[in-house]
Amino acid sequence: MPKQLKNIYVASIIFIILFIIGVVGYMYIESYSLLEAVFMTIITISTVGYGEVHKLSHFGMIFTVVFIITSFGLFGYLATYVTRMFVNGDYRKYLKEIYVNKKIKKIKKHIIVCGFGRNGRQATIELLKQKEYVIFIEKSEEVVEEDINVKLMKNKRIIHLHGDASHEESLKKAKLKKAKALITTLPNDAENLLIVLTAREINQNVTIISRASDEHTYSKLMRAGANNVIMPDIVGGTRMAKLVTQPDIIEFLEMIMLREGVDVNLEEISCSTLASCFVNSSISSLEIKRRTGANLIGLKLGNGKYLFNPRPGIKLKKEDKLFVLGKPHQIKRLTEVLTTGTFFNRQ
Repeated sequence: MPKQLKNIYVASIIFIILFIIGVVGYMYIESYSLLEAVFMTIITISTVGYGEVHKLSHFGMIFTVVFIITSFGLFGYLATYVTRMFVNGDYRKYLKEIYVNKKIKKIKKHIIVCGFGRNGRQATIELLKQKEYVIFIEKSEEVVEEDINVKLMKNKRIIHLHGDASHEESLKKAKLKKAKALITTLPNDAENLLIVLTAREINQNVTIISRASDEHTYSKLMRAGANNVIMPDIVGGTRMAKLVTQPDIIEFLEMIMLREGVDVNLEEISCSTLASCFVNSSISSLEIKRRTGANLIGLKLGNGKYLFNPRPGIKLKKEDKLFVLGKPHQIKRLTEVLTTGTFFNRQ
């Protein structure tokens, strides 16, 4: 709760107590009825200038003077903070925070993006295209309020959490324990390193992708717990060189991976849900190309080894992952049959 709202909350409680004291006081000192005491208390607090319900006794006058001084000061204090909250927009921010917290409570298997600069925004855009839920942590309101980001914020799958991503409290608030991945894109390598260390301590299983600017930071981030470290300068330089020497290959890969409107995907299919009838079956016996139209172009074995254009005799295990190229419906069909075990019933 913001400090100003806490002050209003405390002042309101005191104000209600003071109002009750006023009502009880007039009923006890002047023998007013409940309605008369309430009326007298209200006109005294508001100082509207109406006359007394009945002529006050000397003790009643003293009580009224003290009551006016006390209540007027408190009322002014309360009015000042309420006005300031609405003028500064603090109340709107507080309501937004409540709304965000409610959304965060319902989310799981999401991706946390630390920093919303150029890299963070681009990563978020790509994740939203894949229908992922994203919580991004950014402490600069100016960055969030940029026109390009305001449009992006309209997506219901994205949540902005205001805070410093290098603080443990911010990562916990973003439900890191229930997240499936974290991407840190801050320009400062030291902050990225701190985030990686903190995130790995909170969640041992989360996938962590970090940005790095300095080559010497790469190994430190990997030792700290990052699964992958991306260096934008090296990636950009490599891509530029490839565009000179192998432009068609780069354009072909970008068409598959990055461009919208292309009816072909390169996707990863986990064998963890592989039907028992397919375990230890050879790739050739599945006849993936003939039966689904998809192309198996790579394989990641359980020991972490990658195989490109794997041999037909290789047998699949639940620890493996398939890299498949094909149209969305072809890949969906392959995923379905590998999971349900109905492959050979649909010849």
